[in-house]
Amino acid sequence: MSLARFTVNDTSLRLISALLLLAIWQAASLSDSALLPGPATVLRAAIDDATEGYLLSDLGYTLARVAASFVLAMAAGSAIGMLMGRSRPVDGLFDLWLVLGLNVPALVIIILCYLWIGLNETAAIAAVALNKVAQTAVILREGARSVDPQLLQVADVLRLPWARRMRRAYLPQLYPYFMAATRTGLSLIWKIVLVVELIGRSNGVGFRLGLYFQFFDIANILAYSASFIAIVLAIEGLVIRPLERRLTRWRA
Repeated sequence: MSLARFTVNDTSLRLISALLLLAIWQAASLSDSALLPGPATVLRAAIDDATEGYLLSDLGYTLARVAASFVLAMAAGSAIGMLMGRSRPVDGLFDLWLVLGLNVPALVIIILCYLWIGLNETAAIAAVALNKVAQTAVILREGARSVDPQLLQVADVLRLPWARRMRRAYLPQLYPYFMAATRTGLSLIWKIVLVVELIGRSNGVGFRLGLYFQFFDIANILAYSASFIAIVLAIEGLVIRPLERRLTRWRA
């Protein structure tokens, strides 16, 4: 009962927060509707874009790039981080590489990928994934370092097969780090994908925002931004949070 009551209250607070944000937005737009169109104007622009077919197709292109880049970055970064966390020589050998990966500007990687690979989808996805790999590796490295060796020793004593040992003793301890890497990774990838599309793609949300910027069309800029943010919030609430609760329920 207490859990259900907490969920309802939490949902109510989020709804109140959203309504408060809309009210502030509406109040701010009344002072200068040309520079900051109100929610109703932005909603009409979004409906018009969706009716014409631009909004939905651009969102589809962007989400496809986000998904491909995220999968590649998580796979490579997790493998590198776990290996570095369990092997001190490997960690010492590649630590400098991680520092470089964390600090090289995303724009530099994007430009180099376009110059080396070409103005195509492969370069776009590679640029986004490379910007995320180092961050994922750092998080999973810390997770691998924090694994309780006693649990692994119990698995050795029980002579569990390697696959079951990973599934029952090792990976559950890394799930919170996987979820942290997922959240930070998506927050980074959303932004970098838009830059990639702005610079070198002829479709997607980033490309369309650049086009509307040239025409000083603030209503459509906000319409695309709001639509993109709505999808991000939906993924967070409908996918990431339920998955996190399921993977970490053993800690309760």
